[in-house]
Amino acid sequence: MEDLAAPAASSMGFTYMVAASQTLGLAVILMTGAWMGVYRGGIAWENSNLQLNVHPLCMIVGMVFLQGDALLVYRIFRNESKRSTKILHGFLHALALVIALVGLIAVFEYHKKKGYSNMYSLHSWCGIAAFSFYLLQLLCECREGVAGLGNPSSTNNVALRLLQSALIRKRAAVSEWLLGLVFFLCPGVSFSLRSRYKPLHVFFGVSLLILSITTTLLGILEMLLFKISDSYSSFVPEGVLANILGLLLVAFGAALAYILTRDEWRRSPLAEELALSMDFKTLTEGESPAGSH
Repeated sequence: MEDLAAPAASSMGFTYMVAASQTLGLAVILMTGAWMGVYRGGIAWENSNLQLNVHPLCMIVGMVFLQGDALLVYRIFRNESKRSTKILHGFLHALALVIALVGLIAVFEYHKKKGYSNMYSLHSWCGIAAFSFYLLQLLCECREGVAGLGNPSSTNNVALRLLQSALIRKRAAVSEWLLGLVFFLCPGVSFSLRSRYKPLHVFFGVSLLILSITTTLLGILEMLLFKISDSYSSFVPEGVLANILGLLLVAFGAALAYILTRDEWRRSPLAEELALSMDFKTLTEGESPAGSH
């Protein structure tokens, strides 16, 4: 009975943590909207005074909330097919990138209209770094997603997946292309390298989320110092609200990190995915896993 109770308790804990993370994420978005609407006059693209407010809202929705949810896809949909989860994972990443791009355009146009300088603050440096790395991450997702198309039930389809993967590598980032070249030129090590690459992919995904949240915190502080520097130290309502927003961002990131680092909540490969992995190893290493000693 105790053996059965442990997985049930773990599953319940997972449900509570996911619910908590989504509650925190939605609270962050609502509080950002309230800050921009109540204290900063709202958002408007054509109004140069309000265009800046588009930036924090878009970056928090895209680079924090949607990026975080994209990382959770493989944990939440653990019993769904890998292809379905890859599509949803990639879609959320792409949507996050588009929304973040709108936020970047908004702040650059605002600076241009006002005659302000660009790219001089630590916030802007971290922001461009986060966006650039996120774009590279999405290119990696596109390569893996196209490679994952097709029915993985036969060796011929595995070969097709390898061909698709090789074609996509040509369009990916330089580092990804070099990694793909190693896979192609050294088939004997491609399976082991792929196995090692996956944890790195997860690590960089979590690191990028942490960088995005850190950049957002820097942006909150920067806006407070620009807008209410004279009254910030007096605990004015806007400053208190922004501080609470920062704490909620940290809590959201901590909840996601906890979920993503718990091994018992990791997605286990389905039976057909295990069979595909064995077929892939046979093709790349030239031996049958069942016949090895």
